[in-house]
Parts: sequence; C-alpha cells; structure tokens
Amino acid sequence: MFAPITLTGKHIILRPICFDDVYDLAQAGQGDAEIWNNIFYGQMHGVLSTRDEFQTYIENMLTVDAAKSEQTFAVVHRTNNRVIGVTRYMSTHKTHRWLEIGGTWYAKEARRTAINTESKFLLLSYAFEELRCVRVQFVADVRNERSQQAIERLGAVREGIVRNHRVLPDGYRRSSVQYSILEEEWHATVRAKLIERLGEGYGDFITRLRQYELQSAQADNASFINLQYGTHRRSTENIR
Repeated sequence: MFAPITLTGKHIILRPICFDDVYDLAQAGQGDAEIWNNIFYGQMHGVLSTRDEFQTYIENMLTVDAAKSEQTFAVVHRTNNRVIGVTRYMSTHKTHRWLEIGGTWYAKEARRTAINTESKFLLLSYAFEELRCVRVQFVADVRNERSQQAIERLGAVREGIVRNHRVLPDGYRRSSVQYSILEEEWHATVRAKLIERLGEGYGDFITRLRQYELQSAQADNASFINLQYGTHRRSTENIR
C-alpha cells in the first residue's frame, strides 16, 4: 500500500524499524510485563527479557511487513535520538482504502506524555492526507482498559466488541474492542482536537515543517532533473 516512510514531528520521528534498534528497544521494554502481556506479536509470547528475544521480535516484524504490506515504525525521541517504542501500520486494505494502527508500546518514561498523541497525529495525518484512507481503525484487548481509554481520547468512535477475535499463542481466545476514525471525522474535528492537545504553537510548527519538507523535496527534484539533463552548470573554473 505504501513505500517505507519516515514521519517527523516536534517531539519524535517515526521511521522504519531495523536491526540497529535492538539495543534501544531492549532498554525500553526489557522485562516489562505491562507491555508484553498486551501486545500481539506473531508466534512469540511472554515477556521479552533478552537482546536475542528483541532481535527475533524485530525479525518477526520485518517479515510480517514484507509479506503483508505493513510497516513497523521505531519511535525515536528527538532530544536524544533514542528509540523509545514501536508503533505500526497494519491490516492495510488498498482497494477499500483503510488500515489499522496498532502494535504500539513505549518505554515507561514515555507513557502518559505527548509522545503517543503526536505519534497518532503523525500516523493519522499521513493515512488520511497522503494515503487518502477513508477509515483508520484501532483494536484493543477487551481486558485492556488503559488502551481503550487512550484510543477514545484520540476521538475514535467505539464500534463494538469482536468476540473471540484472536487466538493468542498460549491458546487464549481474545475478544477485542474495535474503534474507528473516518476521513470526514478527521477533517471536521479530530485533527484540530489533537493539535490542541499537543499545545500552543503545535499547528504552526507542523505547517512550517511541512512547508520546509515540500521545499526540500522540490529542490532535490530540481537538482536531479538538472543533473540528469545537463542543465545544472556548476562552474569548474575555480576547481584546480
């Protein structure tokens, strides 16, 4: 549905996960039952406690991404360039123009901060404004009230419970609460409310950042065309 992408915000950068992230991810989530008891991640189960297990986790995510046209993002804190969590585009449907955001987890120090709000803002913005999705959905374990509350704070609409939605690796039949945001809801109210939650000046910051990115892309494209067709005349007279 989409090529690998990087999304830049004020506090974080979302970029494709890679094996170089194993150390930071282990530091962020090692031995944290609050994360791993609530995350569905392939055939692995239990609390991840070693770097080898995080290496396998990354390998699993990359395999799924390649097979299903999904993307796993490393959440990078801009202040120290450290990976503090993971989030995903998943269950993508190109024909019907919808996808799911999920598989999200953060280091303890990043929870209940602006990190998740900005992460969701960046993902939703790209989904609705670049991919032209008509629907983005979220799914939470019916037992995970904290996750449900976080999704509801985004402005997503609770659609109901999907019973026995997933059979987990330990055999447990998990029921899920399903939420969605529609394209028209994003443009009418949700986008503005998230910007308001992210604080005064955030909307102006995002506008300036997008203008800079557009100008940079146009400049890069112009340079490529000039080089390709020989119209870029860099003087060599002073190069001796």
